[in-house]
Amino acid sequence: MDKFNIAIDGPAGAGKSTIARLVAGALGFVYVDTGAMYRAVTWKVQQEGLLPDQEAEVAALANRMKIELIPGEEGQQVFVDGVDVTKAIRTTAITDHVSQIASYGAIRELLVNLQKQMTISKGVVMDGRDIGTHVMPDAEIKVFLTASVKERAERRFKEMQSSGTCTLTLSELEQDIARRDQLDQDREISPLRRAHDAVLMDSTSMTIEEVVDEILGLCKDKVGGGK
Repeated sequence: MDKFNIAIDGPAGAGKSTIARLVAGALGFVYVDTGAMYRAVTWKVQQEGLLPDQEAEVAALANRMKIELIPGEEGQQVFVDGVDVTKAIRTTAITDHVSQIASYGAIRELLVNLQKQMTISKGVVMDGRDIGTHVMPDAEIKVFLTASVKERAERRFKEMQSSGTCTLTLSELEQDIARRDQLDQDREISPLRRAHDAVLMDSTSMTIEEVVDEILGLCKDKVGGGK
């Protein structure tokens, strides 16, 4: 059958990337992690010794850099100007500043244009904060995935512990996620919000498999299911 696009939005730590990757794999679609693109810009900003609040300089740098998202056996690999930054962009140092970088209009315009180009041929599962509202407003399937702040903090804490990148306590991580929620919701350009036609999924008491199955069920009901 014809391919279609799936937009998965939601706050930090809701599990969007994991869910989107698994849904894409099940359908044979392309997974695009838009958050990784903003993290890549944040990484480059730090590498160049710029401060996050140097908006003009950050925008100029973003226009010069090349971001590549390449599917790999262990998930999506991220390259900046030919350098593999897949792991480097997941550190706390990046997480602390990515919401600020993502709030700049010039950065969002640049990356959203790139993201829109990726969706033209359909068969894309894309996750982020403004996919259903701004990047893919015509996506056939839209999901707003959320969970309680406490649950999201616990999930992120376990992930960071297992990867050896944990530098915060669980309480500090919970406060950080709540802070990022506020920043994402209050920004002037493409704030985090649920699209009017997005299905709300609260995954607080759901397993990853249950969320994936529910989204695949939506696909089957609405558009017939994928490959």
